Amino acid sequence: MKLLEGKTAVVTGAARGIGKAVALRLAQEGCAIAFTDLAIDGNTEKTETELLALGVKAKGYASNAAKFAETQQVVDTIVKDFGRIDILINNAGITRDGLLLRMSEEQWDAVITVNLKSAFNFTRAVAPVMVRQRSGSIVNMSSVVGVSGNAAQANYAASKAGMIGLAKSVAKELGSRGIRCNAIAPGFIITEMTHQLSCEVREKWLETIPLRRGGTPEDVANVALFLASDLSAYVSGQVIPVCGGLNA
Repeated sequence: MKLLEGKTAVVTGAARGIGKAVALRLAQEGCAIAFTDLAIDGNTEKTETELLALGVKAKGYASNAAKFAETQQVVDTIVKDFGRIDILINNAGITRDGLLLRMSEEQWDAVITVNLKSAFNFTRAVAPVMVRQRSGSIVNMSSVVGVSGNAAQANYAASKAGMIGLAKSVAKELGSRGIRCNAIAPGFIITEMTHQLSCEVREKWLETIPLRRGGTPEDVANVALFLASDLSAYVSGQVIPVCGGLNA
């Protein structure tokens, strides 16, 4: 029997990158997948096709995760379509990098809203479903930047640190209901987002990583599988770095 057979996961921001890799990895273990992204487009349709090819139930939903009421509506629809929600992966996120002295209010608000508020919105909407089931696993996709900070990323670091605080608080609040909540802190992961960096910046990152390589979305997805499954049945309120030893 596969690790997640009979379970349903909601993965936010999963049309590409780490979110897509997580959705595919969970599906490989028999999990039904409801995933969200801002719009139903070519990337969303491609992800849905790849998930269905794995023999699981899967559907993509257009959702602005930063909007509270819209998130509740999407979760209600997912429960109607799938019957239950066992796993939530809060992955939706953006960057708007810039030095603090030059950072605009819009840059700050956009990152805090999309990254941190969306995690609250989905956790708040999904929690009652899990409470009724007396079980569930919530995983927040944080970052090593949320643990150690980073120049020119005050907004991003603050949002990712907030996701860690949210995970630890939810773990304490909902643990008695059989619900676990943890965070993953990826380091330098090779995605479309990191490809926007210059070659010089990428090379400097690699020099600081003990394993001397960037991570892959699949590296993160494997840890997400561990936290989503019963392999981590006694793990809650924790932050697991996936950074090649960067924060060792």
